[in-house]
Order: sequence, then structure tokens, then C-alpha cells
Amino acid sequence: MLDEPTNFLDKEHIAWFADYLANLDNAFMVVSHDHAFLEKTANRICDIDNHFITKYYGTYSEFLKKKTFMREDYIRQYSAQQREIKKTEEFIRKNIAGRKSKMAKGRRKQLERMDKIEAIAFKEIVPRFRFPYLPFSGTEHLIVKRLSVGYHYPILSNIDFMMKGGQKVVITGFNGIGKSTLLKTLVGQIPAMNGIYQFSEQTAIGYFAQDLIWRDLSQTPIQIVSDTYPDIPAKEIRKALARCGITGEHAMQAVGTLSGGEQAKLKMCLLMHKPCNFLILDEPTNHLDVQAKEALKTALQEFPGTVLLVSHEAAFYKEWAGRVIDVSSH
Repeated sequence: MLDEPTNFLDKEHIAWFADYLANLDNAFMVVSHDHAFLEKTANRICDIDNHFITKYYGTYSEFLKKKTFMREDYIRQYSAQQREIKKTEEFIRKNIAGRKSKMAKGRRKQLERMDKIEAIAFKEIVPRFRFPYLPFSGTEHLIVKRLSVGYHYPILSNIDFMMKGGQKVVITGFNGIGKSTLLKTLVGQIPAMNGIYQFSEQTAIGYFAQDLIWRDLSQTPIQIVSDTYPDIPAKEIRKALARCGITGEHAMQAVGTLSGGEQAKLKMCLLMHKPCNFLILDEPTNHLDVQAKEALKTALQEFPGTVLLVSHEAAFYKEWAGRVIDVSSH
């Protein structure tokens, strides 16, 4: 039983793992938002929708086609029944006290016995992310020269790159190479071991760490946002969380009981209230569903500032990244 097994894997390990599962004789069950991974590995899809689980046979792409067809057919049946109910109710209303009273009462009994098709939620929760921008007038935003990062010893050495204002750069490389350590060094969480890095004086950093760590796991998302930004009214906090795809129910639930995806959306909400001109994001898509990933992609494309992203998902960044740095060779 595998819960989001690809979240922290690089693309080479994901490809190997997909081949391994595809050729495995044993049964397995996997929860995943990685559709390409599911397409390679799964031949049964159990879809949770509208409080029900429906099992589909076939690949993930075949499931999408079947679900779309079944949903459209369900909506047609529901709409037809609603029209019939409305027509019957109108007949009953007009004739219940007239000469067709007996017929109207019969229709009312039929209506009461009718096996009514339940309405389904037609609208999915689609988050909307937007990062407030602080103007930046310079050209060079970040200079990195012969930088070595690590803890007791360097795990990445002699890194050289420069970023200009508005540039969007992705750092990639296999797991354990030191990508997160590099970002933690750049934001000042750990000291550099050798070399230098320098941000422009105008730089205002917004940082998204991949770790889902909270000071108090019993606090709710509303409390966490309120503690971080005490000047924001409670009503506005609820609206902000809803824009990020966090339901009213989850907004009042202890953060420690929320899924990784809900926690990541909460972190996005916190980041969205801090104006910046340089976003530094460490694997922000790890726990996000497809709608949230698309929303984040759009937000990063529209952000006029500088972006430094660590990611293993080429499909997420290939449309908007201006440069990709593979640190595997360092």
C-alpha cells in the first residue's frame, strides 16, 4: 500500500519505480496525483467522487474517458427527471382542488414513491494562487560564485550562476544531491561552507520550504494565518483560504490532521500575503493535486518577479522556465 510514493523522488527513480510496479506479479494499491505514473502502473482505478467510490477497469486515460461519459450520462438522467418532477408538481398545483383532484393526488403519490436521482456537485474546488509583487529596478538579483553547501562536509561544491530580475530558473538533479540544502543556504537557514552568494539590496524573498513542519499541530489554518498576519480580519482569512482551495471545514480542522495537499495549500496562502520580488520554492508541487498544480503554474507564469525553483517535474516548469540548472555534475 503506497501513499504518494513519487512525491520526493527524482524523475530517474520515478521511471524505475513505475517499471518495477508495472512488472510486479503481486497486488498493490497506490494513492497518487502523478497521472503519468498511474498510466504506466495501474489497471484498476478506484475514484472517490461525491462521497462514493467507483471502480473502473483499464488504464488511467481509459478511466478519464469512462468517467466523463458516465458523468455526462448521469447529468442527462438527472436533468430529465428534474424536468418530469417540475412538470408533475405543476400539474398537482393546478389540479389538486379542481375536478382533476383525484388524478392530482395519484400523481402526488407517484412523486412521493419516485426513486429520485441525487444531485451531484458540478463544481470542483479549483484554487487560485497569486503572489503580490514588490517592484525591483535593478538588473542583477542574485550572484553565486564558487559556492559550497552542506552540513558537516560539502555535498554541493563550486556552484556558479547569476540571476537577473524577472528571470525564472529551475534547479534539478537526482535525490540527495543537495538541492534543498542549496536553497536553505541562500535563504540564510544554514551557513555557506565556501564561496559567496549575494542578493541585491532591493530583494524581498518569499520562501516555500518542502518540509511540512508546524509549531503547533493542534492549530487550525485560520489560527495559523491569524497568528502570522494578526491585522487580517477573520472573514478575509476565510476568503483567502478558500481561494487556495481549503474548504471551510478544513479551515477549522487541526493542521496535523490535514492531508499533505491541504497543508501545502496553507503554506501557499501564507506566502501569498507576503509581498516579494524573488520567489524561492523547494518542490512546491509534491503534495498538490492537478488543479492546484495548474493554478500554481499560472501564478508563477504571471508573477513579474524572479523565481528560483527546485523541482523534478519537467511537465510543471518546461512551459515557463527560462533556464534549467542540473546540479548533478557538481
